[in-house]
Formats: sequence, C-alpha cells, structure tokens
Amino acid sequence: MAEQQITTVDELVALVGVPLPRVANKVRRELHELDREWLAASPFCLVATSNETGACDVSPKGDPPGQLVYVIDDRTIALAERPGNRRADGYKNVLGNPHVGLIFLIPGRGDTLRINGRARLVSDAPFFDAMMIKGNRPILALIVEIEEIFHHCAKAFLRSQLWRPDTWQDPVPSRPVIAKTLERSDQSLEELTAYYGTEYANRLY
Repeated sequence: MAEQQITTVDELVALVGVPLPRVANKVRRELHELDREWLAASPFCLVATSNETGACDVSPKGDPPGQLVYVIDDRTIALAERPGNRRADGYKNVLGNPHVGLIFLIPGRGDTLRINGRARLVSDAPFFDAMMIKGNRPILALIVEIEEIFHHCAKAFLRSQLWRPDTWQDPVPSRPVIAKTLERSDQSLEELTAYYGTEYANRLY
C-alpha cells in the first residue's frame, strides 16, 4: 500500500476526531494548588525546545522531589541545571527561540503534568540558594513563563506498561558497551565500566 500523507488539519481531524469540550477547555494559564503539589512531588521532567529553523531537541531533567522545580509565582517556574555533558543543545535553542514544552512525571503515575511557555536563561537569581543540593548551587536556571498548563491522561503509560516491573526487558547492550562502540573507541571496556560505575553517581552535583 502506498503511503498516504496527511497534509491538512481537516484530514487530521477526520481521523482522530474532535476532543470533548472538557478536554478542549482544560488548558489553564496559572498554577493551581494541585499543580504546585505535583511539581513538588516530581523528580523528572522532559524539556522540549526548537531553534529558529524548527530543529528540535528533548532533554531529560532530574533531581530529588522538591528540588527539580522552584515556583516563582502562579505564572512562573524555574528548573535548575546541574553538571552534565556540556552540550547545552536545548539551552542554545532557547537563546534563539524561547518557546518550550515540559512534561513532569511522578514515578508510578500514568498521568502527567504538561506546561508550555516562554523560557529564558539566568546565570544567577535569589532563588538559587533554595535549589542547592549537597551544597552546590545550580550552574544556571531555565525560567519558564507559563502560557498553557494542563494534566494529561494515562493512556500512553498504560499502553507501554512503563511502570510494571514484570514487563521490563533490557536486551540492549550496557552503557559502557554503547560508549565503547559509538563514542569512546580509544578507551577500554574496563575503563568505561569503571567510569559508569559507582563513582558516576557520586559526580551528579
């Protein structure tokens, strides 16, 4: 069968249907107390960005619950940046295109919290002290001005069975093997296994 491409909104709507009014109208612009509770409980989020030409990036962010997000006010939140691989792909995108999309997860929960907005980068701010972990302040922070916020249903997590340990499989080679094959051919597997071992977790902050 030949590929049948969808090229118009009408074609898309004809396939997926029209959302119920309660779904179409659930988008808000300010944090509710329940949103604040969610953000305080979430240890993980995905940050989607794109540059001026539309090239996209999605970056995972993680910290202990209560440390991942700092709520500045009902329309503004901040995410801390910790030591990483220094690529800063998403942050470079933000400098050219401030629009971002965030998904906040809570382990074991199928529903998620989504925030879309405009972002900016700051190298210091008064709230950095509140985001310290193990005595280390953030390298920088991504401040997001909320334009849309809403809770998303659990269907994707139910379909994927993501939180069901009895379904988990790991047939993929280990991180040291992947690094040796694709990125660090000049290092031995023993060296990479040691690098990604216990000490790796000790260098998070």
